[in-house]
Amino acid sequence: MGIVKINDELHDDLRDASQAMSRSINAQAEHWLRLGMLAELNPELTYPQLTRLLLQHPQASLQDLLKHAS
Repeated sequence: MGIVKINDELHDDLRDASQAMSRSINAQAEHWLRLGMLAELNPELTYPQLTRLLLQHPQASLQDLLKHAS
């Protein structure tokens, strides 16, 4: 675990999104990180496909998610 520094505007966006999605700020940041990493590693998948993958395997590691994406 560590600290990630982000600019104030992104932090405000993160706070707004976390409230809208009923997640903690940390959980929202983790969701965006996982989604972004999956998107970069699987550019052929659409947003709905990526979110479905995350919903089907909510506790999976990134490595496990990549196996399910193939």
